Amino acid sequence: MSPTLAEVITALERAYPPALAESWDAVGLVCGDPAEPVRSVLICVDPVESTVDEALELGADLVLAHHPLLLRGVNGVPASDPKGRLVHRLIRAGAALYCAHTNADSADPGVSDALAEAIGIVGTVPLEPKPDAPNLGLGRVGELPEAEPFAAFVDRVAKALPATAWGVRAAGDAERMIKRVAVCGGAGDSMLGAATRSGADAYVTADLRHHPAGEHLEKGAHLPALVDVAHWASEWPWCEQAARVIRETFGGNVAVRVSERLTDPWTLASS
Repeated sequence: MSPTLAEVITALERAYPPALAESWDAVGLVCGDPAEPVRSVLICVDPVESTVDEALELGADLVLAHHPLLLRGVNGVPASDPKGRLVHRLIRAGAALYCAHTNADSADPGVSDALAEAIGIVGTVPLEPKPDAPNLGLGRVGELPEAEPFAAFVDRVAKALPATAWGVRAAGDAERMIKRVAVCGGAGDSMLGAATRSGADAYVTADLRHHPAGEHLEKGAHLPALVDVAHWASEWPWCEQAARVIRETFGGNVAVRVSERLTDPWTLASS
């Protein structure tokens, strides 16, 4: 028998407790009837037109997204508004939308665990642990099974993540040996200090800005080398992690699909 939406939400909130979300965040159920059955789920990073199209094509009962649809307060969701139109389309199709954002970032395991796993980093612990729960918090730091040159490590990251127009950018000595690695799914230049304090040889994240990256590198070659990837790509591995939560909880009673549609906003690159 298919679980109800309420039962699926209970499983998701056990894995990604809403209490872990940052104070500014908007997580949880956006639309949907908790009493309705969930037979199929589409998991994605971005709740945008493309992934809503995919969900409705599949006949999904639930879209589980990492990024919130309505992050900032709104007074209404008219169908004439792009985001309101998505809400109307989902409701008309009988599909729910649930978002797990910074609560999934800080969970154990969470978004950065999935990124670390994809790259092949083991033995991870949070970069910024919660004071009352050292296994929870933002970012992760761990080690590669064997040290390798930075150039080879950058190739490893590129092969581990889906290709994007943004690509993989790196700053550091190509021959430097990399063993200890810090990661942060999503925008992570605010955690450059934590990556440095962790003793990492390299730091993998997204959306590194010019000045914070430059100022970090100017402090010395002993600091972590930098690897900058597309925001979407850094968080996409989490989708399979979330899929495992649903599969392990409900078995074959819920069909789960991870969206492979590229929703990174950057679509063209020129060299």
